[in-house]
Amino acid sequence: MALNGNTGINGVLITVTGCQRDADGVENIIELFTCGHSYMRNGVHYISYRETEVTGLEGATTLLKVYADYVILIRTGRVEQRQEFRTGKCCSSSYITPYGTMKMGVRTKYLTITRCVETDLVRGVDIEYELEIDGQWQSSNKLAVIVQGDKKNGH
Repeated sequence: MALNGNTGINGVLITVTGCQRDADGVENIIELFTCGHSYMRNGVHYISYRETEVTGLEGATTLLKVYADYVILIRTGRVEQRQEFRTGKCCSSSYITPYGTMKMGVRTKYLTITRCVETDLVRGVDIEYELEIDGQWQSSNKLAVIVQGDKKNGH
């Protein structure tokens, strides 16, 4: 499907699963099923969706920019965030909320991007990372994003 010369599908089903393990080994798992958009522009794959009360980020929109070997997560709306995930690297950012700003650091341990063979559109992203807030270790995290849509267009 071409959208102004770009490849993509509107109205895809997106499943986002987040798992956070704290210093005591306690895991908190959140799963979000939502509709969103999936498209490719200039070799970069974009996945976007609105957050809900399930994630605690209602009023924010999340955009994943998926490159060949790294991912950038951008949140806008109720919170503002731009976080890069690059395997083996520590990337820092600011997390801006109505209550204040926090400095975040992410060390990506594992990143896998799954693509459809026929269309090269991203079907899944798996990330494992360590999170620091204001220089203090907070948690080990896993983020999985699965994109499903129209089977004839590669999803």
